Amino acid sequence: MWILFAVLSAVFAALTSILAKIGIDGVDSNLATAIRTVVVVLMAWVMVFLTNAQSGLSEISKKSWIFLVLSGVSTGASWLFYYKALQTGEASKVVPIDKMSVVITLILAFIFLHEKFTAKSLIGCILITAGTLIMVL
Repeated sequence: MWILFAVLSAVFAALTSILAKIGIDGVDSNLATAIRTVVVVLMAWVMVFLTNAQSGLSEISKKSWIFLVLSGVSTGASWLFYYKALQTGEASKVVPIDKMSVVITLILAFIFLHEKFTAKSLIGCILITAGTLIMVL
């Protein structure tokens, strides 16, 4: 099932970029990010209550709280920069650079999570980076 969810994530991420580029026209990028964030927060809490996951709130450890908050700060920064880039640049160039996060994630996962970084990973990173450069230059 994770593959289906990953594919759906990619489809909705693509739609996000196109819809955002259209919607941000004439709107301050920070305001647009705030509007998007409210919608995301509402959707997330609706899912929490639909799946009855709210009962697990009290069981979250201090360490998890810290890292979830840091992840949220990171997400917020990413969205603010992404919307500013979309507002001033072409979606066809902004999005490939944003997706360089795949390469950065692989490197950070190797360093901090001690995940395997294989020859296949290295080749993939090189190809993604080359593809990104070809698309934006």
